[in-house]
Amino acid sequence: MSTAIVVGAGIGGVMAAVALQRRGWQVTVLERAPELGEVGAGISVWPSAVAVLEELGVKGVEKASVQSKPAGMRKPDGRWVVGAADLGMELPVMIHRAQLHDLITAEFGPAVTVRTGYDVRTVTQDADGVTVNGELRAELLVAADGIRSAVRGALSPQYAGPRYSGFTAYRGIADVDLDDGGGETWGRGQLFGFARLIDGRFYWYATANQPAGTKSEPTVFESWHDPLPRLIAGSEKILQNDIYDLTLPLVPFVQGRVVLLGDAAHAMTPNLGRGACSAIEDAGALARHLGRTSDLPAALTAYDAERRPATTKLVKRSRSVGRLGQTENPLLCAIRDALFTVGGKLVALRARK
Repeated sequence: MSTAIVVGAGIGGVMAAVALQRRGWQVTVLERAPELGEVGAGISVWPSAVAVLEELGVKGVEKASVQSKPAGMRKPDGRWVVGAADLGMELPVMIHRAQLHDLITAEFGPAVTVRTGYDVRTVTQDADGVTVNGELRAELLVAADGIRSAVRGALSPQYAGPRYSGFTAYRGIADVDLDDGGGETWGRGQLFGFARLIDGRFYWYATANQPAGTKSEPTVFESWHDPLPRLIAGSEKILQNDIYDLTLPLVPFVQGRVVLLGDAAHAMTPNLGRGACSAIEDAGALARHLGRTSDLPAALTAYDAERRPATTKLVKRSRSVGRLGQTENPLLCAIRDALFTVGGKLVALRARK
């Protein structure tokens, strides 16, 4: 049986483990945290990623999620820029990140071993395999250890790596009673969005321009239109994270027997809502190419040829949408809002692949 090591047990890492297991591999998952699990709030799972989950046997996604409804765009005072309307496009399902993680790990079988509290310090490889920390060895290593990937840093020390976007993000889960389909509100240098989860609560997120490393609260949104202040007040915990993506051009996703996957390969800003989906699609592509040939180098080359160009486009597009959403220039904001008013361009842009 072929053997693989997966570094990182976030959504991308555990999805890679399920994908490899399904192809008959023996997998060891190494997680730095003391226990397996996910933190965070809600995420959107687009139809392409749902298809991969189903293909690889992950069950219950639809039952643990809610179909997104067409949602509009407003100004901070509540005036509509784009009204909620069905534009005839497929929309994502909303699910809590921890729920999705649990559904994926529920598919772990005897072929998957998880080691938590394990810090990867060194990775070496030769013609026959890859060795981690001088003690664990496998034929393949999948680096799914996030935007600050230790594996990517070891393999490509010259790479510039993470790039600060210029804005921070707040996220929360609000337990409030609302009759609102959700959507986004765009201001000058600030943005607020929300959507309903299947349990009736609301996932919300907000962004604000500020220097990296600044600790702050989403107080500016307390003066914005209803129900935004109620969503903030109804949240037991609010997370704040500065937003980074990876410098372009992206490094090759494959070096020898080491494969980059998810944020380790192509971390992007959250403006398209496709970060986790791309990691899931990476895992699906890796499994598909490994299943087509017994020639490992050929399979990995095909994976890189498929996924690097596709995700490079998403990184660029997400960065562009982020710049548009975070602009503080009054004239540019007015032009942006006018463009979105004509035909609902925001939804169309986000739905493109």
